[in-house]
Amino acid sequence: MTDRYNELLELYQCESVDDEAIKIDIDEILAKHFAENATKEVYAKCLNLIDLTSLNSTDTEGEIVSMVEKVNHFKSAFPHLSNVAAICVYPALIPAVKSHLTEENVGIASVAAGFPSSQTFIEVKIAETSMVVNEGASEVDVVISVGKFLEGNYSEVYDELSEIKAACRNAHLKIILETGALKTSVNIKKAAILAMSAGADFVKTSTGKIQVSATLEATYIICHAIKEWYEKTGQKIGYKPAGGISTTEEAVKHYTLVKHILGEEWLNNQLFRFGASRLANHLLSSIEGKEIKYF
Repeated sequence: MTDRYNELLELYQCESVDDEAIKIDIDEILAKHFAENATKEVYAKCLNLIDLTSLNSTDTEGEIVSMVEKVNHFKSAFPHLSNVAAICVYPALIPAVKSHLTEENVGIASVAAGFPSSQTFIEVKIAETSMVVNEGASEVDVVISVGKFLEGNYSEVYDELSEIKAACRNAHLKIILETGALKTSVNIKKAAILAMSAGADFVKTSTGKIQVSATLEATYIICHAIKEWYEKTGQKIGYKPAGGISTTEEAVKHYTLVKHILGEEWLNNQLFRFGASRLANHLLSSIEGKEIKYF
């Protein structure tokens, strides 16, 4: 069984990832293309790619309802802009989002399956995933079993994710690699390939709960893995950098890499998201040319 996963990872040449070459290529791409994407039009696109996120242990129902109402009234405040893509909360707060959200084009996302550590029983992971979908989540963000992955137990990582995918039913599954914990480029690419093979609709970098979150290197590696997957299978998998992206400049850098590697087809919220809490206000400020504290 192990051979099956090693063969898959060999097919995608995961061991041949070169850290130094990646850094050089990122610098070249940004030097050549960043300026052309640092425009108000792109800032507005990035705003429409955001999963507006609140994942704090202190979150209250009142705070989440307030966030939802801001999303509901966004078009009145900014009629020239498209709204965020989704609202992402902890499972217990899905009912608050569902009962107050009136914007049909904004999705309801929830973390599940033992987020953020993924250190619980598979039965609990499946049950929680099923429950958040039953409560109204149209998108589910889960973390791979990082410890099992680092042990090389790829079959168990794959099996868990496949079962979680089945529990999602019609909801989209975003699989979080926690790239900062994987440490190496080789591991990031391996984890991305395993996630896609297990049924990921999106591959996501991070939980935002550890020190190293979404880096440009992770975006580069995962986007190339998604591109290779598409070339081999014909399946378009989405990408979500999350954690630590708060400024307009940071967002545009990730946007520039996605555009350069995956192309225009990925520059929509069906295939590209930002996981963010602070980014929305910074993008609004850049668009409006003055400080905005709407969200």
